Amino acid sequence: MPDNTKQTQEAKAKRTAKNSVFLDLFQDKKNLLALYQTLHPEDTDATEDTLDIVTINNVLTDNLYNDLGIMVGNDRLLLLLEAQSSWTMNILIRILLYLAQSYHEYFERTSQSLYKSKKVKMPKPELYIIYTGSKGKKPDTISLSKEFFDGADIDIEVKAKVIYESDKDNIINEYIVFCKVFNEQIKEHGMTKQAVTETIRICKDRNILKQYLSSKEVEVVTIMMSLFDDEQIMRTYAKDMAREAARETARETTKRNVLTMLKKGRISVEEIPSFFPELTSDDIEEIEKEVMQLA
Repeated sequence: MPDNTKQTQEAKAKRTAKNSVFLDLFQDKKNLLALYQTLHPEDTDATEDTLDIVTINNVLTDNLYNDLGIMVGNDRLLLLLEAQSSWTMNILIRILLYLAQSYHEYFERTSQSLYKSKKVKMPKPELYIIYTGSKGKKPDTISLSKEFFDGADIDIEVKAKVIYESDKDNIINEYIVFCKVFNEQIKEHGMTKQAVTETIRICKDRNILKQYLSSKEVEVVTIMMSLFDDEQIMRTYAKDMAREAARETARETTKRNVLTMLKKGRISVEEIPSFFPELTSDDIEEIEKEVMQLA
């Protein structure tokens, strides 16, 4: 007989798995320190205790987008955002909003008021994008002014360094390779558990995130399978939005046609509900007001 208890536990684990591999990997302070040392090899005084994660939870998408905030002591704030294999400059807007929210929470956490005369203290920002696709001709640094305002001197600026796959042996590069292996396995096996388990096997064989994958293989499988669920939810949401937009377009077309028929005397306002039941009372009231304005 099937182990229903085990199936129930697995289903529960999937529903409660909120972190992506990106976030889960760096919950471990050793990995977090390795990430920081990759970005700042000159800072030999950094320890696990000097780093704190200040990631903001994305309540709308259950961390479908992978954003990691790191406080270094009290004077530096590092934001690392993962760009998936589909490149978009909109990530600069995400960084801007994320940075603003991070500062808002920092001022609350440190009990600093923006409405007093005393100047607040704020950590210096460092902004990074980890791109898991192919670099091609993409730039090493992107900026808000250049990408959205043709390089104009605007009153607010956001600049971010972009990190791509390289031949360097560090934890960020290992993560990028892990993502690329995962994408390859999805192409071969589809969005299946086999794609996940093959990704883990290949990466362990190639010594990519081996310690992390070996020690947390069950958790990683659960996390990655939950991401499939999240993507399916987003696709369903997009389809629902498209259907709603189509319905709205059809309703507006109907309202224009009804208005034309009213103008030509082919139908009366009282007859609209009988001939056009898809129109709401608000639609009919709106049409009636337009007719009155034209009278």
